[in-house]
Amino acid sequence: MTLRLRSLAASMAAVLAGFPATLPVPVARAEAPAAAADDPSVVLVRVRRAQKTPVASDVVLTGDIQAQAQTNVAFRTNGKVAERRVEVGDHVGADQVLAVLEPLTQRANLDNARAALVSAEAQLTQAKVTFERQKQLIGSGYTTRPSYDNAEQQLRTSQAAVDSAKAALGTAEEQLSYTELRAGVSGIVMSRTFEVGQVVQAGQAVMVLAQDGPRDAVFNVYEALTANPPAEKTIRVTLQSDPRVEATGHVREISPTVDASSGTVRVKVGLEETPPAMSLGAVVIGRGRFAQREAVVLPWSALYRSDDRPAVWIHDPATGKVSIRGVEIDRYGFDDIVLKDGVAPGETVVIAGIQFLRPGQRVAVAGPADTAADAAGKGGR
Repeated sequence: MTLRLRSLAASMAAVLAGFPATLPVPVARAEAPAAAADDPSVVLVRVRRAQKTPVASDVVLTGDIQAQAQTNVAFRTNGKVAERRVEVGDHVGADQVLAVLEPLTQRANLDNARAALVSAEAQLTQAKVTFERQKQLIGSGYTTRPSYDNAEQQLRTSQAAVDSAKAALGTAEEQLSYTELRAGVSGIVMSRTFEVGQVVQAGQAVMVLAQDGPRDAVFNVYEALTANPPAEKTIRVTLQSDPRVEATGHVREISPTVDASSGTVRVKVGLEETPPAMSLGAVVIGRGRFAQREAVVLPWSALYRSDDRPAVWIHDPATGKVSIRGVEIDRYGFDDIVLKDGVAPGETVVIAGIQFLRPGQRVAVAGPADTAADAAGKGGR
């Protein structure tokens, strides 16, 4: 029996000799403070010490190309549309006839004016002959002075009648020309609001013409952007369908009112040179760079919602408790948020574990507090 025990002890010694002298000690995944181990109600979180860091961002907007000047084209006389010679999208010249009214009334007025002029000229010819005869007779003493004066007055009256008839003829010709719709400027027909056979009134806009010349890139932007415009006055505009087509421009006009339906403000950027590919209505992308400024930057994981407003959890190192605080967001980034107000530099913000928190919750911080600069160095932003 003793011999068997000795043999078993020798075997166990041989097996133990194959193992290392020391076994590895399991390492905890997170170095939680002792308080977290003692009190299960304490939540383990990660925090970051807020500080202001330089922030610069690009503004990317989508808009379209529009003409800087648009003309409402209207007939200058009443009438019924007899012919329409252009369509939407056509390029027209300044003196090109766009549409024609039925000229029956205007032609009748023109014929009357011509007849009146012929009559007035005939009376003038007769008055001239009478005056010349009276002029010769009075020199010889064969007529009276009143007869001579009457002939002279008749001559002047006839001359005034001819002048009036010529003016009436000119007016009739002008009225006839009003039956032809001409834009007066060259451009592209953007829209029309009439058809053949429709009766239109003088001054009623029937077409919108985009004049040839400079072009605008028009964007609808939020009002906050107009209050803090980009530092660079030059806006780079690229064609959405072909980013290789580029143009530069400057802000030419900012609407003084906000669109009630979208809450945006219309901004027009005048292009210095418009590439041919940037036709009217083409969708373009505008880019501008804001001036560099300092602001508190936090990761998306720190953002919380309280009373339908953005908020963050603030950690008090003295008490080890957290409280919720509303913040104002200046800009949303791809993986971070830029705060406009709500967190002061030096305060500690919870950036992980916020889903387990409640106001007054005691927490334990896992590891040292990060800073924005440290996170940037680790590739956090």
